[in-house]
Amino acid sequence: MSLKGRHLIDPNDFSLSELDEIFNLADRMADDRDSFGNICNGKILGTLFYEPSTRTRLSFESAMLRMGGKVLGFSDASTSSVSKGESIADTIRVLSSYADVVVMRHPKEGAPKLASEYSLIPVINGGDGGHQHPTQTLTDLLTIRRYKGTLDNQTIAFCGDLKFGRTVHSLISAMSRYKGSKFVLVSPAELRLPEHLKSSLLEKYNVGIYETENLEEVIKQVDVLYMTRIQKERFFNEADYMRLKDSYILSRSKLKESREDMLVMHPLPRVNEISYDVDDDKRAVYFKQAEFGIYVRMALMALLLGVDVHVNRK
Repeated sequence: MSLKGRHLIDPNDFSLSELDEIFNLADRMADDRDSFGNICNGKILGTLFYEPSTRTRLSFESAMLRMGGKVLGFSDASTSSVSKGESIADTIRVLSSYADVVVMRHPKEGAPKLASEYSLIPVINGGDGGHQHPTQTLTDLLTIRRYKGTLDNQTIAFCGDLKFGRTVHSLISAMSRYKGSKFVLVSPAELRLPEHLKSSLLEKYNVGIYETENLEEVIKQVDVLYMTRIQKERFFNEADYMRLKDSYILSRSKLKESREDMLVMHPLPRVNEISYDVDDDKRAVYFKQAEFGIYVRMALMALLLGVDVHVNRK
């Protein structure tokens, strides 16, 4: 099934074979970026960022610009008609006339889904509250695939804020569809993975799940360690944030017990949960992970737009 004209709201909107199509194209773009420099000539990306972003917004903009397209939109809702009370439905209807594809980030869960119901162009969810972040998930999947050669039979430890972390919710849901996936959930009791999500994964996929508050206990057993920051913006009580913010700090010394081929990943931004002395360790791939986000977003937009990706390689 063609991806042209489709929306991406949840990472499971696409089949595994459709994800492979995206990853195969992203691999080509990563290996030979310049050959794809004109495939989106005349195309416009609309960016609707109702919530702050650095990597997601700039990587989308970079992705479209690197394919020869253009970008318009806002990174601060207060500078748009939203501040006057304009609805999401009206905003997306108007933007459908201005752009060819749109990415939306919103603090409210379900906002991009609502936008897709009124849009005449593909809508990409750039993150909605604590719900989903599908293009970060595509980035994460591509990173694991490029380093491990496969997405099957991976044991992944998620560490930090598993309650509010939308990157965790998206990735664990997506990885559950691959055979042999096992998950180790490392968090304080207050920030555990929501019970409804855990129950759904066990019911649908019967994946292996182990919960602990002790990272050192499990670090030697995993293929991927996915670190997350404790998100201050998701807390209503600053005292709770201050009490939990330093729950897990990964240092070079803690890596001594891990496998030589383990990957340390992080969706960024980090605060202090990964010490800077880890950056030079060969297992630390979070900056390459951010780079791969450009290529997966290039591939995604090209396929949603239906442009010709059969280029002559340089």
